[in-house]
Amino acid sequence: MTDIKSMTLEELTAWLKERGEPAFRAKQIFHWLYRGVTSFDEMTDLSKALREKLSRQAFLTPPQVARKQVSKLDGTIKYLWELSDGNCVESVLMRYQHGNTVCISCQVGCRMGCAFCASTLAGKVRDLTPAEMIDQVLFTQMDSGAPISNIVLMGIGEPLDNFDTVMRFLTLVNHPEGMNIGMRHISLSTCGLVDKIDKLAQYGLQLTLSVSLHAPDDETRSKIMPVNRSVGVEKLMDTCRRYVQTTGRRISYEYAMIDGVNDSDAQADQLARLLKGTLGHVNLIPLNDVEESPLKPSRRVAAFQKRLEHHGVTVTVRRRLGSDIDASCGQLRRKAMGEKARKQEGGLRDAGRKEDVP
Repeated sequence: MTDIKSMTLEELTAWLKERGEPAFRAKQIFHWLYRGVTSFDEMTDLSKALREKLSRQAFLTPPQVARKQVSKLDGTIKYLWELSDGNCVESVLMRYQHGNTVCISCQVGCRMGCAFCASTLAGKVRDLTPAEMIDQVLFTQMDSGAPISNIVLMGIGEPLDNFDTVMRFLTLVNHPEGMNIGMRHISLSTCGLVDKIDKLAQYGLQLTLSVSLHAPDDETRSKIMPVNRSVGVEKLMDTCRRYVQTTGRRISYEYAMIDGVNDSDAQADQLARLLKGTLGHVNLIPLNDVEESPLKPSRRVAAFQKRLEHHGVTVTVRRRLGSDIDASCGQLRRKAMGEKARKQEGGLRDAGRKEDVP
């Protein structure tokens, strides 16, 4: 069985030709896939024989809405999608004046171990497929009725840890016969896998690379981001400079503001020195509370911003959206997993009590 939605149009054309179908059928099917059909029977301009052939030889994996939270404050929508194998991932629809942005996941869980992120608490289960990534964008758009103009790969998982899939996803979502979302409207976030950043640079894509920096020194960064222990801040920054030289694209350095950990004036000064002469800007992120984490939001965001700007660093502060719902990465999935586990424990206890009855 073939994962037909993970194919490019060219691959789909060749696949159909091998099965005796004319080339023009590929574009018809491709269009249907990006209208969000959930079965081949919905492709009504195909013959019944072809639809039956597709059903026998290919499959679709449309997600189901497992949970949906809508912010009363700003209309942000958080989705928990149940995949065909029962695993769940998250996406978030965020509404801005310049358009609607969807934040999507690339893995079920994450193995990077960042201390401030709920996505990594249960580790990585598996990579997503290109189709599963596409469907987060497509079905968010269909369910919400909001046309998607921008995509950020900042949901559950490390995009560069699922490199080939993410590259194929970018090709598919950018295709003019598909969703036709331009590369300049896509942001990809990484915790700093330096070899993969170098590899990404060779593609010359016009997307925005966001590097999760979160600390200007190895001691602090290694405590909150285990990936740093094998890389180091200097090596990461050298890689970022190469990326800019190769692509000509500015990097966004993400910096989650954590109380008493990375928010001192001295760390702001160190960060400014680290970024001196680089093509990029700093995006300060007010930390979301994660129940299982002892890390708390900083109260010094404005002071830290002012200090950086004094050094000539371009700084933005991420607008907090969906603060009244579980909009932080991994929170909704983590909550659902906890509730499922408690139900299973309760069921086992009930079964045990029934067995004890004479």
